[in-house]
Amino acid sequence: MTGRILIVDDEPVVIKSCERILTPEGFTVDTATNGKDAMSRLSSDNYDLVITDLKMPGMDGIELIRWIRDSKPGTGVVIITGYPSQESIKEALGLRILDYLPKPFSPSLLLDVAQKAMEYKKLGEAQEVRKEEQAEETTEKLDRLIKKYKNKPGSLIPVLQQAQELIGYLPPSVQRHIAKGLNLPVSEVHGVVSFYSFFTMKPKGKNDIRVCLGTACYVKGAEEIVNKLKERLKIDIGGITEDKKFSLATVRCLGACGLAPVVVINKETHGAVIPVKAPDLLKDYE
Repeated sequence: MTGRILIVDDEPVVIKSCERILTPEGFTVDTATNGKDAMSRLSSDNYDLVITDLKMPGMDGIELIRWIRDSKPGTGVVIITGYPSQESIKEALGLRILDYLPKPFSPSLLLDVAQKAMEYKKLGEAQEVRKEEQAEETTEKLDRLIKKYKNKPGSLIPVLQQAQELIGYLPPSVQRHIAKGLNLPVSEVHGVVSFYSFFTMKPKGKNDIRVCLGTACYVKGAEEIVNKLKERLKIDIGGITEDKKFSLATVRCLGACGLAPVVVINKETHGAVIPVKAPDLLKDYE
């Protein structure tokens, strides 16, 4: 993976961590310590992706993202925040950010988010729409589902759940379709899809593998588990095996810290996984 990334954060430790993690993976990384510095760099150069903090002195992250949308609309944006539930997250989603990173984040999570954001950005919105167009029959089923729940309170999550069962995943085109049908902001729909680990914006294999990269799992070897599974399946995070039997993803938390490190395959939870033996989990699913 290659591409140009601008890191914007007023904490030197965050900047250094991002440089240390992303540069060896082939990314060209530049940095800025505040919004005005970032604007200056963006004005004189082009970047594929900006990873910015939300809370910074002077110009905050939201102001910077608004400027990017006006001046550099083709630039992808990912936000870093220590407060993932704050109202500004919703505002940022409305400004079409690609993802967010909660502080503190693991190296694997940063790489995963950066790679996915770069892939989405390079794919391009027009191509994404063409790729994800649903067959007429599927669209009709989705419309009937939306109509069934349209006037019911709390309709979004059941619609998303059943839409994912119908289509297999929730790409941006489907999220926009659901938002329009339920008369909701696209940012709200995307926020729910991004927040809950059981929703996915990528196609899944017959057996979907999710590795938790939360703090408890990470310190007990979750990153090594991911590497062992990648090696065994010959796919990267977010990928699907050629025979469509397995897909591999990482999640921020599975809510099972006492069982760390945790791997979930389909709906079955495997706790206290020994990294070197992680590939053995696949035998019952092959």
